[in-house]
Amino acid sequence: MRSRRSVLPLVSLAVVTGTLLTGCGALPGSEPARRTVTVWLMSNSASDAFLDRFTERFEAEHADVDLDIRIQEWTGIGSKVAKALTGDGGKDGAPDVIEVGNTQVPQYMQDDRLVDLSLESARDLGMERWLPGLAEPGSDGSRQFGIPWYAANRVVIYNKELFERAGIKKPPTTREEWLDLTRRLDTGTDQGIYLAGQDWYTLSGFIWDEGGELAHESSGIFTGALDTPAALRGMEFYGRLQALGAGPKNADEEHPSQADQFAEGHIGQIISVPGAAQRIIEKNPDLKGKLGYFPIPGKTAGRLGSVFTGGSDLVIPANTDDQSGAIAVVKALAGKKWNTDLARTMNYVPNKTTLAGAVATEPGVAAMAEGAAHGKATPASPLWATVEAADNPIKAYMSRVLLGADPATEAKKASREITRRLDESGE
Repeated sequence: MRSRRSVLPLVSLAVVTGTLLTGCGALPGSEPARRTVTVWLMSNSASDAFLDRFTERFEAEHADVDLDIRIQEWTGIGSKVAKALTGDGGKDGAPDVIEVGNTQVPQYMQDDRLVDLSLESARDLGMERWLPGLAEPGSDGSRQFGIPWYAANRVVIYNKELFERAGIKKPPTTREEWLDLTRRLDTGTDQGIYLAGQDWYTLSGFIWDEGGELAHESSGIFTGALDTPAALRGMEFYGRLQALGAGPKNADEEHPSQADQFAEGHIGQIISVPGAAQRIIEKNPDLKGKLGYFPIPGKTAGRLGSVFTGGSDLVIPANTDDQSGAIAVVKALAGKKWNTDLARTMNYVPNKTTLAGAVATEPGVAAMAEGAAHGKATPASPLWATVEAADNPIKAYMSRVLLGADPATEAKKASREITRRLDESGE
């Protein structure tokens, strides 16, 4: 079993090379030459215990393979992966499998830098059941390059005590019901909801519910779409909801931290990943046992609201020295057994809608898994990261509208800026 570390010396190269050379003339009945599959996984994506279990079982089932799992940090990972795809793995060696953020896959698919895994996706991995928010960013037309691994998305975290005080006995099933109960919560010193003015991931879901998009794509050309009637309706609903609390109109959900605000005990709801509950309880232990969760409601009772899906995909560099070994690792990690194990271990949403039952006993994760069935990702432009930069035009648009500017006018300005940033010609 290979040890995991962030920085590993390459002294084993001579040993591996010697094994391969002598293996060419191995006597009948001798052990097959072993080969190493290098896997880059992100920090905190999987626990040490999970990786120990997986490595031990995988190597037992693949007698000729050693796994070399190297843990990477998110900071600076984009440029590091880009270099690795051109053959420069740096001190961590050339990876055969890489975990990447689901929305990052489009920037790596260009110029045939990833292995096309369409056959394995259809034949072995049950791609028809994948979460759309993980699968869609990993595809390019009919070709699949990114294999969904795990997901996380926003839910509504609520204060059970405040719900009970307001006479609310069950979560809402539609957006209008949601607005109604939030108004009932928004009394006196209590806020119905804390929704910051620049939570653009939440806005994205409302836009998708209305049939809109952040940007439209045609023949590889992306155009900002916040000014469409559907997108404007999504912004209008966001404004109605945001007004039922005291969230800042000119800041995002981390400035200040919405979890910290909720922990004070006077806020009925926030929209966040369930993991925020841990921070809330650390700040205010009195809230332990008083938190509830429900999926973001949709426009009708028959369909939950759309959500932005975050998470990770697994990709294989086209320059791998061991494509068959890399495929075996991906198929194992993304397959039912180990994907279910990972979800239970880390409180993630599994990569398939049919595996949601694996996390049904954990209320926050169960609510997340329900919503994930209606998840989407950001536009699959390799330049989308430029939109999410520090001066994100979607955030600026939201604040201006919430502070009283004309929505249509501001949406046109923001859409033009999104179009400019996604223009690959640089014009």
